[in-house]
Amino acid sequence: MLRHKLAALLPVLAALSLVMLFALPGAGAAASAPGSASTSVGLLTIDGAIGPASADQVVRGIARSASLGHALLVIRMDTPGGLDTSMRTAIKAILAAPVPVAVYVAPSGARAASAGTYLLYASHVAAMAPGTNVGAATPVEIGIGPGQTQPSGNGSGKDAPKGGPKETASPMQAKALNDAAAYLRGLAQLRGRNADWAERAVRESVSLTAEEALRLKVIDVVAADLPALLAQLDGHSVNVLGQQRRLQTKGALPVEFAPDWRTSALTVIANPSLALLLMTVGIYGLVFEFMNPGAVAPGVIGAICLLLGLYALQLLPVNYAGLALIVLGLAFMLAEAFLPSFGILGLGGVAAFVAGALMLIDTELPGYGVPVGLVAALAVGSALVLFGTAHLALKTRRRPVASGAAAMIGTLCSVERHDAARPHEGWVRVEGELWHALGATPLRAGQTVRIVGRSGLTLEVVPVDTIKEAT
Repeated sequence: MLRHKLAALLPVLAALSLVMLFALPGAGAAASAPGSASTSVGLLTIDGAIGPASADQVVRGIARSASLGHALLVIRMDTPGGLDTSMRTAIKAILAAPVPVAVYVAPSGARAASAGTYLLYASHVAAMAPGTNVGAATPVEIGIGPGQTQPSGNGSGKDAPKGGPKETASPMQAKALNDAAAYLRGLAQLRGRNADWAERAVRESVSLTAEEALRLKVIDVVAADLPALLAQLDGHSVNVLGQQRRLQTKGALPVEFAPDWRTSALTVIANPSLALLLMTVGIYGLVFEFMNPGAVAPGVIGAICLLLGLYALQLLPVNYAGLALIVLGLAFMLAEAFLPSFGILGLGGVAAFVAGALMLIDTELPGYGVPVGLVAALAVGSALVLFGTAHLALKTRRRPVASGAAAMIGTLCSVERHDAARPHEGWVRVEGELWHALGATPLRAGQTVRIVGRSGLTLEVVPVDTIKEAT
């Protein structure tokens, strides 16, 4: 019993250890690279949507660059946007950074759209490479929908033409839009950049090229590559935590902070598709363990997968109605195997699972949706498991009883002894056990009898020769 309890606790402890390891600040940081404040600058790269892994990379990159005494930390960025919570986490780290931070949109062809625009405005130094663009900072969740019209604007900073169609929005959309516009305007005012264009980037989704951004004072520098950027920033003054600091970056050696195992693990785990898959496997694993206590493996795998899936979901913008529908759908499909609902519970469970999976992630950002193909595969797989289990249950139900008291009916046994005072009573041995027997005719020791019934602890038997005579 103790062994089984310890085995049941192992997966929980293992999963909790993984979660705590992921949560440790600065865990898994790579070894410090050589360099000093006057000869080196830190460099980290964000390529793709800004998510929990990117935010963690920025936070730990700033801490590491400050501990190494770098003159500057350069964040080379190419992003289509990202999650609001991750963006704000990175911005808070930049604003509180003890080391100057330069956000550099590069290489040519890169962009700083949506959340990337906010990071660019929050940095001490905003830089872009030729052939890049910035803007389109309207929150995706409140984007233009049916009945709304895209506002006009060429992104040049001039007033939009009057008399054109106007955007309509619900009160909640207007509230979120105003919040985003005020946030970006506040960052622009803090860094002394073009606040009017920042608000237009949010309200009208306008964009700028690198040269236009420099002319409108949205950014500070246009540089073709990293050495050119460091050369232009040499002698540039920035305000770091209320103190003016002059940059000394000419000829500085960049020390690149490559993504470590922790960042890579967060990138993999904070994936909506993987989170849904882990949660589904985890629930099925625990259910199979409860159905077959002592199997251990399903419980271990299920507990780890479920906890990792829940950890991933808490990093993502989850629609809790969708999550509830997924759990309800899985519960219905499992209940179908035990309740005679003639498929109603199973079909309802599949429908609830599909609906919940499609609405699980509460954002329309690219890369954060759950593919329809994955949802269909999981739904079909769950349905096959459901109907396969139900089919096996029906086949088992039709089979004759093979164990227990009911299986004794029809069994041949021999009379061990009988009571001379009561000739119709005796004792028979069945599967190694002695049972009190009552015969329709007098019994004798050594006689072969067949069990035809049972009443409590007494078996009703008939001599085999009597049966033959009757037939």
